[in-house]
Amino acid sequence: MHLMFVGDSMTIGSTGDLTWRYRMWQHLATSYGGPFRIVGPRDTLHDVAADAAVSLDYGDPDFPERARAHLAGWGEGWCHMAPVIEDAVRAHRADTLLVSLGLIDLGFYTDAARTAENVRRFVAGARAANPRVRAVLLPVIHNVRARDEPDFAAECDRFNDLLAKAVADLDTPRSPLLLASVPPDWDMDRDTYDGTHPNARGEHRLAAAFADAMYQAWEVGAPYGARVR
Repeated sequence: MHLMFVGDSMTIGSTGDLTWRYRMWQHLATSYGGPFRIVGPRDTLHDVAADAAVSLDYGDPDFPERARAHLAGWGEGWCHMAPVIEDAVRAHRADTLLVSLGLIDLGFYTDAARTAENVRRFVAGARAANPRVRAVLLPVIHNVRARDEPDFAAECDRFNDLLAKAVADLDTPRSPLLLASVPPDWDMDRDTYDGTHPNARGEHRLAAAFADAMYQAWEVGAPYGARVR
């Protein structure tokens, strides 16, 4: 398995973070029975002071360099990843994508309908590079802006409906797509440090959303574990 994390600021993380990517690597290292590699063109965290992805200061210095790979960026969304995913999948021979995108699109770049179009472009690009690629897609999780702005919350919900439709339309036996479940009872006060970005508890819960989807549908690994529920 060649697994690639694709995401925005919640996935890349910032200086000092462990990241949910780290939690997922730990989970697979202890639960997945076959060989796997974490792949991708990037390996850094976002440095807030420099406003650039130049930090290697992970919360655990023992997080192996080989497991830090990803395709994630602070302020990047479906509209940024759709044009580059084909080259990334081909270059790194990715066969499994874990994708958490959409909040930044809806907040700054595109509406729900156009964002859903970019989801379809993304899937087409990934499949052009690997016709057997499989992917788990996480719906947008409401953040502090969605809590404070009903119109933005409604747009997030519209996109999530369109995302579910895209997954249903595009899923094939050869290249399966899964829609992960938003962690139940996600609480931005307990699961994030600023209303959007995950803290340690949130990192575990995001990793669990992907891990449980992969286990339930594909029998990859094992359930994430009750400790983060």
